[in-house]
Amino acid sequence: MTQTTGRIFDEMARLVNDAAGVAQGVRREAETLMKAQFERFLRDMDLVKREEFEAVKDLAAAAREESERLAARVAALEARLGVAAAADEASSDTQP
Repeated sequence: MTQTTGRIFDEMARLVNDAAGVAQGVRREAETLMKAQFERFLRDMDLVKREEFEAVKDLAAAAREESERLAARVAALEARLGVAAAADEASSDTQP
């Protein structure tokens, strides 16, 4: 009877071990499927990568600085032209 009981336990242990292996395989397959679905979802959302975002942000900051510099230059030129135009008007007013 000891031998029969041992055999039953051996068979049950083998069955549980096989079931654990199958469960582990199912888990890996589910993880792979979920990862693929998540990657497809992110790809379909058309998100940008952090590196691309930082590069565009730096370009925008540089463009903003250039725009401010050019605006200051235009204002200075307009001021000089305004002084020159006022001087021209004053000289034309004094001439008969």
